[in-house]
Amino acid sequence: MNFISTRGGSEPVAFSEAVARGLAPDGGLYLPESLPDISAQLSRWEWLGYADLCEEFFALFSDLPRERLHSVVQSAYSRFDTPQVAPMIKLDERTYVQELFHGPTLAFKDFALQVLGGLYEEQIARTGRPITVLGATSGDTGAAAIHGLLGRQGVNIFILYPDGRVSPLQERQMTCTGAPNVFPLAIEGTFDDAQAALKDVFNDAAFKDRVGLSAVNSINIARILAQCVYYIHAFLQLPKERRSNVEFVVPTGNFGNVLAGWMAQRMGLPAKSFRVATNQNDILYRFFRTGRYELGEVRPSHAPSMDIQVASNFERFIYFALGEDAAATRSAMEQFKKTGSFFLENFDAGSFRTSRADDADILRIIRRVKEDYNYVADPHTACGFAELDPEATSVILSTAHPAKFPAVIAEATGVEVTSVSLDALKALPIVKHRVAAEKSAIEGFILTALGKA
Repeated sequence: MNFISTRGGSEPVAFSEAVARGLAPDGGLYLPESLPDISAQLSRWEWLGYADLCEEFFALFSDLPRERLHSVVQSAYSRFDTPQVAPMIKLDERTYVQELFHGPTLAFKDFALQVLGGLYEEQIARTGRPITVLGATSGDTGAAAIHGLLGRQGVNIFILYPDGRVSPLQERQMTCTGAPNVFPLAIEGTFDDAQAALKDVFNDAAFKDRVGLSAVNSINIARILAQCVYYIHAFLQLPKERRSNVEFVVPTGNFGNVLAGWMAQRMGLPAKSFRVATNQNDILYRFFRTGRYELGEVRPSHAPSMDIQVASNFERFIYFALGEDAAATRSAMEQFKKTGSFFLENFDAGSFRTSRADDADILRIIRRVKEDYNYVADPHTACGFAELDPEATSVILSTAHPAKFPAVIAEATGVEVTSVSLDALKALPIVKHRVAAEKSAIEGFILTALGKA
């Protein structure tokens, strides 16, 4: 299967090349040239364990030999702390939580980044060329990317993050590894500033070739495909009598998490709807209610991984919403870059619903969920509990372990939530590098760190 750019200015490439590049040469995002139909395979997949299901799904897209794909996927999910990998917790007859925080960094990003780390290792073994990984994070992506690449030969990883705007434990997961190939880059400003600078670096073709640059952010198509799998897995874990009216409730800032589920639906997963659950940084909430995608001010919140206004995966949705018209997609994204806004006329949200929760709502919801179900939800997952559809079977994606946000949990419930792995980080020294959120500064730091200045 080939992969094409949302902007239509790049030649189609195979899976391995799309993963290696991350961002297409024309600045667009890769998507499969066509989406396969998985509906006939669901009954066969129902009895598979998580890693086996992931392998079967990736085989529909990957150009890797099956034995190499098997090795990558099986290794990725061997690092999770439960054999279920993504356990489903039943809260009541209509409400389920899918826990996506049992990986090495206790966040849902591990599902994709453990696989992506293996794919990079496979790429290096195949080509003999080292790679430089660059990413930007609002909290969990950076830690998961780093831990997906620890111990992998031939990789140096640079992660941009907004200084002071991630939780203390999220920062420690990035800055306390002690690994010589890991470079956490703290920038002044917001995640959107980091993401904009990252895209500028990736659009510098000469620099990209010079250092072997690859993207670890959710702009990498491998991450979206890996995230599709847990929607399929969750659906197949539900009792059959609960599968006719399923709404996946997805806390999201960068839109990649919910996009993956929606793409799985387009491939034949019979989910009825998806709820985009935002915090007070509600650009996606406003879009799905009005059709207008318009920048607002980023306001720090109790759910910092969602403190985003420019959702980096939204371009993929726009491509589909515009009838897979690459020229129209390119025009919309150029308009947004110039003006901070664009409007889709006659927009139909389709199977998407949306909700928002501000900081007061988050505290109230965490407290209520603890009282009603004796279940502790992290601040991001709490956003998902707003406005549940009483007629649907709701599957709420729990995106992070509550121990990553102990102050918020304690304020809401009075309960102290801990984690052995997170507690161990508190005794380790923080090593980070302050860099301006500018293309020249980032490129200069990378070249110096690689000994190529």
